[in-house]
Amino acid sequence: MATIRQHREPREGLRQLRQLRPSKVFSSLRDFVDALAAGSPARLALIVFALVILVFTGLLSLPASSSSGQVTPLHDALFTAVSAVCVTGLTVVSTATHWSGFGQVLILIAIQAGGLGILTMASLLALAVNRRLGVRGKLIAQEGMNTGRLGEVGSLLRIVVSTTVVIELILALVMAPRFMILGESAGQAIWHAVFYSVSAFNNAGFTPHSDGLVPYDEDLWILIPLMVGVFLGSLGFPVIMVLLQSKLHLRQWNLHTKLTLLVTGILLVGGSILWGAFEWFNTRTIGDMNVADRILHSVFASVMTRSGGFSLVDMSDLDASTLLITDMLMFAGGGSASTAGGIKVTTLAVIFLAIVAEARGDSDVRAFGRTIAYSAMRVAISVVILGATMVAVSTVALLAITQETLQPVLFEVISAFATCGLSIGLSEVLPPEGKYLLSALMFAGRVGTITLAAALAIRQRSTLYHYPEERPIIG
Repeated sequence: MATIRQHREPREGLRQLRQLRPSKVFSSLRDFVDALAAGSPARLALIVFALVILVFTGLLSLPASSSSGQVTPLHDALFTAVSAVCVTGLTVVSTATHWSGFGQVLILIAIQAGGLGILTMASLLALAVNRRLGVRGKLIAQEGMNTGRLGEVGSLLRIVVSTTVVIELILALVMAPRFMILGESAGQAIWHAVFYSVSAFNNAGFTPHSDGLVPYDEDLWILIPLMVGVFLGSLGFPVIMVLLQSKLHLRQWNLHTKLTLLVTGILLVGGSILWGAFEWFNTRTIGDMNVADRILHSVFASVMTRSGGFSLVDMSDLDASTLLITDMLMFAGGGSASTAGGIKVTTLAVIFLAIVAEARGDSDVRAFGRTIAYSAMRVAISVVILGATMVAVSTVALLAITQETLQPVLFEVISAFATCGLSIGLSEVLPPEGKYLLSALMFAGRVGTITLAAALAIRQRSTLYHYPEERPIIG
């Protein structure tokens, strides 16, 4: 009897499985996503990003994706997929020569999906299907766009789509005629213009030319649109939304917008001056150019070092001081909820304001007539410490793997963490384990240190009690 029952139970299980409708499976999956969005949006972001990267890794591994028709090694396909989805721009194989047309299209789609944000695109899809965005969808979109208030999600979604399409279209329309004038066919010129516009606005730094931007190092028709695209993409969609809604009226700007624009301007001008000063007489980079071209290269480098990833000179030819400045600018990054990486400029602003307030003996941290919440300062400190820890640990690990000197390893690690994409050439010669390490670092930098920490936390709780307060000695 026991034997007969054992045979019946598997049959009954198979019968139930066959009776399970696809709609029920879809409903179960939807319920799981809803529960995950409500309980841990950060974990949902982590899972979705990882799944999308795995999909593009599989597609880029196909023989059709390479120009040679051969299977791309897993470590190279994964590295490229992570770099594209995380809008980094680091490459281990040539984008122009290694990948076929199909492979380049895949990279472009990955850049666009990663720049907009996977969760943002999921929210847009839900909005298109359901004609409305519920609370769960807003929670998902909120995590994807890193906006503060749930009520802003709907309008921010519209801003994200409209601004992305309009800006990328304008950039492509500006650059396409120039490529045709330079001798490219109409189809090739349009393709290159579209690729550069998407890569620039999403701060990816991928180039469809084998020699990159070197042939256009003095061409303002190409360089200015690229700088504008990278700059706008690095501001962040919340800032763009405020600028559009306020019609550039300063009094209507919120604190986040003011801090982002102020610090971005300081880093842009300061980076240009410092980069130009240290490279002014360096004959390997800009030392032999005229004054106008030197200034152009300095401004271009300052814009790109904070996440753009495009370069007009060989990074290995830079002065050691310039490399250190580049490291700092890359680590700073761009605006929050933008396509840029790094610890973000608002984090820098809050930390600096907290230091000034502490030095003055002020009880509150103030800026532009507003008091910055204590929770914001706690998050800023966490972002800086976690980011610095990731960079330090990854640098030590990569030093052990490669036996290289500190400077190129540190540069490559910061570029990966800040999703910048500038490279001294170390990524291409790394062993597979080194490529996996940088891939993990790019992933962590894109999803964000706080999102990563929240997703990996075993549980999240809010305590209903406080222990007696005691102040340790600091400093």
